[in-house]
This record gives sequence, C-alpha cells and structure tokens, in this order.
Amino acid sequence: MTARAVAESESRDRDWHDASLTEVRERLDVESFESGLSAAEAEARLERYGPNEIREAETTPAWELFVSQFQDFLIYLLVLAAILSLAVGLLPGSEPNYVDAGLIGLILLANGVFGFVQDYRAEQSMQALRELSSPDATVLRDGQKRTVPATQVVPGDVIFVEQGDAIPADARLLETTDLHTDESALTGESSTVTKSTADVPSDAPLAERENVVYMNTTAVRGRAKAVVVETGMETQVGSIATQLSEADEEKTPFQEEVDELGRTIGYGVLALILVVAAVQLLATASAPVTVLLVSVTLAVAAVPEGLPAVVTLTLALGSQKMLDRNALVRRLPVVESLGAVDVIVTDKTGTLTENQMTVTDVLFGDEVFEVTGSGLAPEGEFRRDGEAIDPERISPLLRCGAICNNAEEAAADDEKDYLGDPTEIAVLVAAKKAGVDPDHERRREVSFTSERKRMTVVADGDSPTAYTKGAPEVVLDRCESVLVDGETVELTAERRDAILERNSQFAGEALRVLAFARKPDVDPDADPEDLESGLTFLGLQGMLDPPRAEVADAVADCRRAGIRVVMATGDNVETARAIGEEIGFDPTGAISGPELDDLSEEDLAEAVEEVEVFARVAPEHKVRILRALQNNGADVAMTGDGVNDAPALRNADVGIAMGIRGTDVAQQASDMVLQDDNFATIRDAIAEGRGIFDNIRKFVNYLLSANAGEVLVVFAGVLLGAVLFPDLFAGHAEALVLTPVMLLWINLVTDGLPALALGTDPRAADVLDRTPRSHDEPVISGRMMASILSMGLLMSLTGLGVFFYALDRTEDLIQAQTLLFTFLVSVEMVRIQIIRSRYDLSIGSNRWLLAAVGVSFALQLLVLYTPVNALFDVVPVALQGWSWIAVGFVAFLGLGLAAEALTDRVLQADH
Repeated sequence: MTARAVAESESRDRDWHDASLTEVRERLDVESFESGLSAAEAEARLERYGPNEIREAETTPAWELFVSQFQDFLIYLLVLAAILSLAVGLLPGSEPNYVDAGLIGLILLANGVFGFVQDYRAEQSMQALRELSSPDATVLRDGQKRTVPATQVVPGDVIFVEQGDAIPADARLLETTDLHTDESALTGESSTVTKSTADVPSDAPLAERENVVYMNTTAVRGRAKAVVVETGMETQVGSIATQLSEADEEKTPFQEEVDELGRTIGYGVLALILVVAAVQLLATASAPVTVLLVSVTLAVAAVPEGLPAVVTLTLALGSQKMLDRNALVRRLPVVESLGAVDVIVTDKTGTLTENQMTVTDVLFGDEVFEVTGSGLAPEGEFRRDGEAIDPERISPLLRCGAICNNAEEAAADDEKDYLGDPTEIAVLVAAKKAGVDPDHERRREVSFTSERKRMTVVADGDSPTAYTKGAPEVVLDRCESVLVDGETVELTAERRDAILERNSQFAGEALRVLAFARKPDVDPDADPEDLESGLTFLGLQGMLDPPRAEVADAVADCRRAGIRVVMATGDNVETARAIGEEIGFDPTGAISGPELDDLSEEDLAEAVEEVEVFARVAPEHKVRILRALQNNGADVAMTGDGVNDAPALRNADVGIAMGIRGTDVAQQASDMVLQDDNFATIRDAIAEGRGIFDNIRKFVNYLLSANAGEVLVVFAGVLLGAVLFPDLFAGHAEALVLTPVMLLWINLVTDGLPALALGTDPRAADVLDRTPRSHDEPVISGRMMASILSMGLLMSLTGLGVFFYALDRTEDLIQAQTLLFTFLVSVEMVRIQIIRSRYDLSIGSNRWLLAAVGVSFALQLLVLYTPVNALFDVVPVALQGWSWIAVGFVAFLGLGLAAEALTDRVLQADH
C-alpha cells in the first residue's frame, strides 16, 4: 500500500478508534449493545447503506466480450478465407464469391454469438459460485445470536468473532478474549496484531488501532464482541479500492493446451496450403483461381470452430455437476486436477465421522459411569454397572464442563440446535442431561490453542473459581489434588497412573477424552500460568464421534480407483487407530506428531508411502506430510478446516476445505469446499472430475478427427481429381470436391449441438476402476492421436470413394459434391458413438445427444430439400444417391470399429 493510500485510508476512519463507546453507540443510533439491532431496523439499514461488499472493478462490457469471440488465431484464418473468396474477383475473368464470403461471415457471426452466450453464462455461473462461497457472520439481532450472510451485516450490528473467522466489516471492539488478528491483507504487516478494548490515541496509525478490527482481516486467535461501524465501500478496504479477488480468471492447463492446439492447427494449415498450392501450380497446371479456392476450402476444413465454445460450456457444466454433489469448485483448474489425484490426506473429525460428538463414558473419582442417549437431545441417564444413578453425584465434573465452554443453544429459528465446537456441544448436552444449570458470570477466559491444548474460564460463584479443560496429559500435569467422594485428596503417582490408564482405555474404545479440573479462590487477573497450576482434578469425559455410514465404502472406492487415502488427525493415536480400523485403514505403524518431529526428511519420505494413520498432528505436520508426498511424485488432495491449515490447503494439488465447520480462512485458501463436510463427497467429486475430463477428451477427439477427415478429403480430392478427371479439375476453377460453404455448414451442424451435448454425457461406469491419470498427461494422448488420424483417414477414403464413384456414374459434379457433403454429415454423427463406445456408453444413455443428432440431421435435410439448397450449390439426393451413401456409411462403420479395436490391442501390447 502506498503512503498516499494509507493516508487517505486513515482519514476515512474518522475517529471511531478514539471515540468513547457511548459516543460510538450514539453515532450509530444503537439502543443497546446487549440486544443489538432489531431485525426490522437491520433490514432498513441494509436498504439505506446497501450490501456489505466491495464493489468489483468494472466488469468487461458485453460488447467487448462479444468482440473477444473473434480474437483467435483460428478465427483469423477463417476471416482470411472470406477475404480470399472476394479476392478471387481480382483475377482476370473471375467474379468475387460473394455468397461464399457472406456465408463464411454469417457462420462466423453465429459461432461468435454462441461463444458469447456461453462465456456470459459461465461468467454468471462463477459469480453465483462466488456468492455461494461468501462467508457468514454471527450477529446479535433482537437480543439473540443469528448467523447471516456477511453481505447483510449493517452499521450498528453487534457481531461475534471466533478464532478462524474472517472479519465481516470494520468494527469497534466491545469485549475481547486474547484476540489476535492477521491484518496483512490491509497493512502488509505479516505479524499478527493483538487487539483489546483499550483507549487509542487519536493520531494512532492504522496498524496500531488495537480497539478496531477491519474487514477482510482474520481472527487467528481468541474471540471478541464488536459493533460494526463501517460496511462495504466505506470500510478501510473499500476506501483504498482493494479487491481481494480469487485467481479464477487464470487459464486452466487444458485451455492453454487448446490455445496451443489452435496455433498449431493454424500454422499447419498455412503450411498445407502452400504445399497444395505448389503441387497444383507445378504438377497439375491449375489456374490461380482454383489454387485460391482450394486454399480457402482447406482453411475452412481445418478450423474446429466449435472447440472454444464447447470447452467453455463443459467446464461450466462440470462446476455445476460438482456443486450438485455438494462440492463447490472455487477454481476451475480443480476440474482437471481431480482426475490426477492419487493421494487424499483427510481429517477424521467431521469428514470421516459424523462430527456430532456424544459423551458416552465419564470417570469421576475412582468410578466410571455410562451415559445413555445420543445426538443433541438432552435426554439420557447416567449409569453405574447398568444401574441408573442420581446425576447430582457427578455434578462437579459436569458443571465444570458446562462453565468452561463456549457452546450455546441457538435461536429458535436458527437451522442449528447449538452454536459452537462439536466437542463443547457434547459436553454441554451431557450437563443438560443431568439438569446442571450452567448459568454463571464469566470473569475471564484463557482460550484454547493447539499449542496450549487447554482452556480456562474464571467464573464467579461462592468465590472466583478457575475451571479448566483440555488434553488429559496436559491437565493432569497441572493438578496437585483430585476430588474423590466429595473430598479433595492428594493426587498421588498411583492415582495419576490409574487416571492415565483409564484415559488409554477410553481412547482404545475410539473415545475422544477431555480432562476437567478446577481451582477455587483465584485472582481473575492472575497470570495464566498461575491460574492453571495447582488444580484439583475432577474427572474425564469420553465422547464418541461415530464414523459416517457411507465412508467405509467411499474409502474402498477410492482405493479401487488407485487413490491412497491417509488419515491425519489431531486425536490421539489410540482413537485414530480404532476409528481408522473400523473404516478400513491399516492402523499398523501409525505415527504421532511428536514421532513425526523426530523423522528426517528422508525417513518421512519413506514413511508417507507406508503409513495410513497420522495422529496428534498439528498444521505444520500436515505441511510436512504434504511436501513429502509431493516430493515422491504424488498428486495430493488435502482437507483442512482451521486457520493454520491454510498453507497446506494452498500448496496441495487440490486443497479441500470444510463448508460447515471450516473457517473462512481455510475456505478462501482452498480449491474446493465440501458443503456437507463428508469424505464421500470427495470420492463423488473425483468421479465427476474424471467424467468431465472424459467428456473433454471425447469432444476433442470428435472435433479433431472430423476436421482431419475434411482436410484429407479436400487435399486428396484435389490431387486425385486432377489425375482421375483432369479435364474437369484442371479446367474449371469451381471443380472442388467440397466448397468452403459446404465445409462451414458441416462444421456448424456437427461441431455445434452434438459436440455440446457430449459435454452432458454421463460418466462411465468404470470411472473409479481406473488408475489416476498422470498430472502431466496431455488431453490429446497417444491413443487419441492414433484415433484422430485413423478416423480422419477412413473418413476421407470412404467419402472420396462415394464422391468419385458418383462422379464416374453420373458425370455430375454438383450431385457428387452433394453426396459427399451429406455423407460427411452422416458419418460424423456416427463417429460420436464410436468414440462413446470406448466408455461403454449406449446410444440411449444421453437423450440430449440424441436430440442434438436429430436436430442436426433435420437441418441437413432442410438444406437438401428446400430452396436453401441454392445457397449451398447442392441438389436433392435421390434414392440411388442414398444407397451409395449407405454403402460408404457401412464401410466406414465397420472399418472404424475395427481400427479402434486394433489401436487398443497395439497400445496394450506395447504397454
């Protein structure tokens, strides 16, 4: 950011940072920070101030989008062909081909309009996807917390910010608990900023206004309550016109390959035109007019006009298909990348499991109790050896869990029953089952972090008491006593070992275990180290997050598809092993985070090829695992949901964030968002990705083999015609096997609707029975190139056979051209099913394709049997002509299927 931009930005901040909270409330016209705005007032302010969003830079005008459809090398080639059609008239004794030039222009215009419509629709689709992926905000409306889209936040809204949230608007802080934010997107400073409600000097620079949080920055630690002071373009980000846009406009590898293909075709056609012109002039003594017309015809035959439009539509359809599968694609290249993924590194909680924790076992004193009931319903019993007990007996443990807790019941009209972390919700529900009232006055909170592995809340009661929960080993290390039968006794080594042994037993049963402790008579302002030392141990709560029912099959499907699945979880090794084994992972050799720290890069490179379960991993461990796999040549999809997962998600070949429990930061760093947080959705997305890539290959094969056939027909037809019918072909400029207009029409009716319909093909049944394709494998593989060339050659052989047979029998050039014209349209329709047969797709499996073929053939009949035929210089085809076409058609079909089968056998033998 420039100094001028900073100065302008700071001047716009007015004096929110140095105004008193009373002034802030009055200026914002908020009645109370405790109840927030009413829903009606929030709606009125949204109408007044507009949506809370940064207006994007001016989008490309429609006219520029339309003009861009003609800015392509292949289009330039067709424009040259139209110019040459007119230039013929400059030669002595010749007339300009106005009809040819006009029809070339008309078809170019039709393709331009079609491409424009598809680009416009794709742009609208991407805008819809961006809106779907926009973050939510938690606001206080009518005294209740509500989750609303961030775009609906208005000045005066009271918002709540948790660790990992993106700040939805500029806001003045009202309450903070260990809040740290990342403001690098705004200030350029990479270090986090500590925030508080303290007074700030009026001349404090932007980076030092610690009582204000800003839109598009991130809470990396702690929590806060704040009141929104500016939204949209009035925020700091809006004032400097900063748009944090995603790199959605970058070309995909396939699009770059298509561009390169277009240039290659263009240069190839120019070279071919020069060769044919030289042969015609030197070997056949053709007139310059003939040479020019053949050049025009070759240019038209070689250009796959429909390719760019079909690419655009297929990628757009692919994104929509994945969205229908609950996979929100944030960047289009993921469509191709998914097909190459050969390793998935996945979280356990919520992805492989239900993410709905239920407390099932508790340890209090020396006794273990069973808790009945499941899910979020506060219904169940506490049992000892199968007999129900009075839950008051274990209330100190349950009360600690309810107080040291940030979960809460959601508003009645909220989609969720509870707001908060699933583990904390489970603990809160267990307390509610016992009738424990968690109501208390919170004096202080020391937040949980992945480094501390514990959380403490100081609450008022008979005296200020610190309530702590966290990882059992961590909490136990800070305890000096234990509560047994209502009395506080020394925590001896024997008791400590017994608790750790019970913790191991719980973990071995796939339970997630939290320890609870308290310390009475504390100073709420004491150092956290003092607050969390000398604690009294209260007990353990073990909870289960059961595997999703569909996950075991999904993991098996991925492995069948040649994809390794690796679990990387923050849970302990015992829990990870138990859940992993139930789902189908091999728990042998499971590695924990501390053990991973001790591995050298070389040892880790070996371990990641064998180990399927990593436990107690921190975000930095995920990055190491990812790099080791990638260094081994793997294409890795990695899931993540936390702020610190962003580096791994950004560096993975496919970064996958969770849509439900994922932080805004994780989602913004990802390529794809799972809207249901379900591993099975990853499998479905990979299957869709492979199917989309198959469809891309189908229409590329179809378009290029058809154009290759047309080029060979024109090239060989001119040379053979000069030999077989020298008087006709050498003496007449119009003596061509096909005219440019005919070829343009063929490309329009075959490269148009049928090619587009291929993009809607269902995926093949065996899409998950194949191994992943190599990441650097081109769209046009060796197998496809062989198919393109063989089909092009067969099309030209059978087509020219029909043409020269008809010319020999009838001595009517126009009739022979008409039969070849119709034959090519017919066989190109059949060519589609030959390609689809490689994927075991039946003729009736794509009704859109059937309709497209029907419409295209109807259009061809319209050209043959209506007055339109005069524009194309064709005549109606009689029954005898159809019989000749049928013979060529059957020959092409038989030879084509045989050639495909032979190509497969040869390539399999080589492999």
